Amino acid sequence: MTTVVRHRLFWPLAMLVSLLVGNLFFTPDFFAVEVRDGHFYGALFDILRQGAPLLLVALGMTLVIATGGIDLSVGAVVAISGALACQQISGLGDQGAVGGVLFAVALALLLCAGLGLWNGFLVGVVGIQPIIATLILMIAGRGVAQLITDGQIINVNSPPYKAIATGFLLAVPVPIIIAAALVAIVAVVTRRTAFGMLLESVGGNAGASRLAGIRSRRLIIIAYVACAVCAGVAGLMVSSTVSSADGNNAGLLIELDAILAVVIGGTSLLGGRFSIAGTVIGAILIKTLDTTVYTIGIPPEVTLLFKAVVVVILCLVQAPAFRARFTRRQPAEVARA
Repeated sequence: MTTVVRHRLFWPLAMLVSLLVGNLFFTPDFFAVEVRDGHFYGALFDILRQGAPLLLVALGMTLVIATGGIDLSVGAVVAISGALACQQISGLGDQGAVGGVLFAVALALLLCAGLGLWNGFLVGVVGIQPIIATLILMIAGRGVAQLITDGQIINVNSPPYKAIATGFLLAVPVPIIIAAALVAIVAVVTRRTAFGMLLESVGGNAGASRLAGIRSRRLIIIAYVACAVCAGVAGLMVSSTVSSADGNNAGLLIELDAILAVVIGGTSLLGGRFSIAGTVIGAILIKTLDTTVYTIGIPPEVTLLFKAVVVVILCLVQAPAFRARFTRRQPAEVARA
């Protein structure tokens, strides 16, 4: 039992289960799954579907943090991806044409990969600190998105594009399938090949890795490109959900939730060891927390405070030093009583 409690995923999982079970007191049919028109519906599917963009951004962020870096520009990349895709689709004579939508999606993801390459170049080749290098794109990226949309909200009426966020495949919402597929791909690449070990070595000590013959610069660039592409897919989902692109507000502050999800999942911000499973749990936990806030009827003015308190508690119970300090003091306090 002690071994289980000490596992780095125990406390995030325990908190997630507690939040899910707690919702039963306010919504008795919270775990109910309904089949309508051959599609699955229910609160759990809503959490997974709505949390898919955050999960994708956090997935890419995990790879970057594993190298000892950080990417503050993912929110801007989310906005740019949706803006370019919607701008291209709105210019089509027939917005329902599948070929035109696929071209717009491919163009948006290609641009996102280029933005990730830019970040990776600044960090890995030029040597700029990651927080500064990505802060540049975080600020400029919103301007790029505004330029693409001419400062307006672009509305599209394209069923194929709408299906990215609201469609179903084999009765399961498409966003869940896309997120699960990308998580599986990243997990296989990082855990079934040497790529994950190399990322950890770069994050642990980039200088020593370079002396050992590891091409750390190339790995850093790959990590930032992968992060930007994941954010680009998330941007497609976000804009598809509302069938429009808002260069100013799309993906706003999602980078903070993504970093939080990665940290909750047990990945150290100092780089080195990382956990894909932990990131998945962290992202779902954050989205479940958002759902819980609305379910139990917490007033909007204290929503952020409530979330902050829950996150602080979670981070404290996760910290080995805090738990060790608490368990050492507890017997002494009981003895004095």
